[in-house]
Amino acid sequence: MSNYYESSQALAVSITRAASQQTYYTIRLLADRQHIADAYRAYAYFRWMDDQLDLGTLAKPKRTEFLDRQRSLMEDCFQGKWPHHLTTEERMLVDLIRGDHEKNSGLQSYIRNMMDVMVFDADRRYRLISQEELARYTRSLSTAVTEAMHHFIGNGSSSPKNESRYLAVTAAHIIHMLRDTLEDASAGYFNIPREFLETHAITLHEVSSRPYRTWVRSRIQLARAYFEAGKGYIAQVQNFRCRIAGWAYIARFEIVSNAIEKDGYCLRPEYSESKNLRAKIKTLWRVFSMALDRNQRLANLNMKQSA
Repeated sequence: MSNYYESSQALAVSITRAASQQTYYTIRLLADRQHIADAYRAYAYFRWMDDQLDLGTLAKPKRTEFLDRQRSLMEDCFQGKWPHHLTTEERMLVDLIRGDHEKNSGLQSYIRNMMDVMVFDADRRYRLISQEELARYTRSLSTAVTEAMHHFIGNGSSSPKNESRYLAVTAAHIIHMLRDTLEDASAGYFNIPREFLETHAITLHEVSSRPYRTWVRSRIQLARAYFEAGKGYIAQVQNFRCRIAGWAYIARFEIVSNAIEKDGYCLRPEYSESKNLRAKIKTLWRVFSMALDRNQRLANLNMKQSA
């Protein structure tokens, strides 16, 4: 059993580091010491699932079979049934759930919501999605990421339980989908609602058209409003490391939103300014600025509550 456990842990670290340096170092530097191994598993398992579904080598029946197996595995584990004959990747999920003894934990919310995200992504390939589906997709993702952050960083520390809890990650997901629009479309994932395309009689590929740029602008404006509300929420989070993680998450996507705005809301295939050394320096500066701004935000919130 220990060899299986150690192999799944090593694989989780390897997958995370290869897929996202930012996630790897966020976990390594900010996660609670006792939760680091599980944080790597949580990210790596769904990264592996996403890669399997994105490879394009699985026909739809095989994708359905793969998803059904993973969902069944999840439900069995939540019911205390520990399956055998697992791959090393699947062992990450089993180890993750087996080690969670907290009732209705943030980890459980993360796993269930991320599984919903995987199912929706597999189903939406090569078809247009509705505004309602897009909103539900973003809600699942934002809930998953937010609850994972609070579970792994500053677990047990106080944080508001209101609607603003999910707005920072909702905003980040809006920007994430805009950033990846062209790359996703080439892989069969379309990030603009069907209703908008039909109303304005444009195609998926007319990203430079006025209606498409108007839609992008509306999404940027919504994300900015959510980022602002999200900063107010994060200011109220008790744990310092969790606040740093939240601010860094916001800063990373604000850089992309600024680039899209600078381009006149015309999307492009790649945003290198979010990955270079200058972006890292900008991110650190934005985190520092948000930390300095925390007391003022708390004071403003107190004034609103007392008014």
